Amino acid sequence: MAVVRDLRVLLRFQGFRRLLAVRLLSQGADGVYQVALAAYVVFSPEKETSAAGVASAMAVLLLPYSLVGPFAGVLLDRWRRRQVLLFGSLLRALLALVTALLILSPAPDWLFYVSALCVTAVNRFVLSGLSAALPRVVDADRLVIANSLSPTAGTLAATAGGGLAFVVRLAVADSDAAVVLVGAGLYLCAALASLSMARELLGPDRPLPREEIGTALTGTARDLAAGVRHLAAPQRREAAWALAAMSLMRFCYGALLVMLLMLCRYALTSTADDGLALLGLALGFSGAGFFAAAVVTPWSAGRLGPGRWIVVCAGAAALLEPALGLPFATAPLLAAAFVLGLTTQGAKIATDTIVQSSVEDGFRGRIFSVYDVLFNVSFVGAAAVAAVMLPPDGRSVPLVITIAVIYAAVAVAMARFGRQ
Repeated sequence: MAVVRDLRVLLRFQGFRRLLAVRLLSQGADGVYQVALAAYVVFSPEKETSAAGVASAMAVLLLPYSLVGPFAGVLLDRWRRRQVLLFGSLLRALLALVTALLILSPAPDWLFYVSALCVTAVNRFVLSGLSAALPRVVDADRLVIANSLSPTAGTLAATAGGGLAFVVRLAVADSDAAVVLVGAGLYLCAALASLSMARELLGPDRPLPREEIGTALTGTARDLAAGVRHLAAPQRREAAWALAAMSLMRFCYGALLVMLLMLCRYALTSTADDGLALLGLALGFSGAGFFAAAVVTPWSAGRLGPGRWIVVCAGAAALLEPALGLPFATAPLLAAAFVLGLTTQGAKIATDTIVQSSVEDGFRGRIFSVYDVLFNVSFVGAAAVAAVMLPPDGRSVPLVITIAVIYAAVAVAMARFGRQ
């Protein structure tokens, strides 16, 4: 298979191998932790969660970071990225331990959400660092392939982590705390793996000078504005359009995820445990779609160009999402999970490649933090819209049609930009 051959070529780069190991361990831990959160918040038998409750949880976990996320980009361009991966992983391991203790204790829910918020915030920081560091460990000719395989491998690791979480819950009497502890162990392993890389390997080449924290914070807005101006330059218009398109596709994915949670919890199963099992199966199909995207995207983006490949992904989602979603049945739902995994990840690979090839190394940290903020805001906005539109059991024809229209609009807009 071409994907195996491409991976074999990339693994010849020592820096890529080591960065990939950190990504796999880190995102595997994310998958474990996220399943534990979903099980505790949505699928606990004693909780009667609504779509509004899911949206509120997403807002609590993601919006605060979205407000301060651009500051992380400035720090990524000031600090050695290897150190960011090391200390970020150590901090997540510690915070995950705190989350496990809160699950076991009679602590109020808001403390649990604060703990989960902190893990999520550091996680976004680490993922930005991984994306910004990738061009430092492969050459320019293999950047598209690396963007296909590395983030997709991370997503598959997260899916595998979710599967591991289900196994742990079955083995340890449905203990969400035990699942979180497994995630903490994987975060610690990611920290140890980052030590295999030299401090200077991942850049940036010329870190911004170290200053007093007050001075650094006052200069953050100015530095961020410089990053946005860098992205807004005429020669980087394709990157700006790709980011906008990916943000809208992320919005669609977020709304459909909330609908999936409610369908699995109430409409398609009779018990919380059965709902969680169906959710795990759907995420497995989505993971298969991510893998398929890694296989087809290098060839497709190479023939069509990354921008046109985004058009194809959005157009396919616009056509297939209502066809598979409107029956509100298990088999079409699983097929839709595969299709959306393929199209979303395919568009993301293309977007990552466009951004990385257009943005100078000294600005990548800031741009990828803005990228993550757009992801989070889109996701939370989608959850809010879904909360308004979804009935208690999750079956909503208007939501499915609205998402299809947004996918179609993305395809049309990117096609027009490509013709220009």
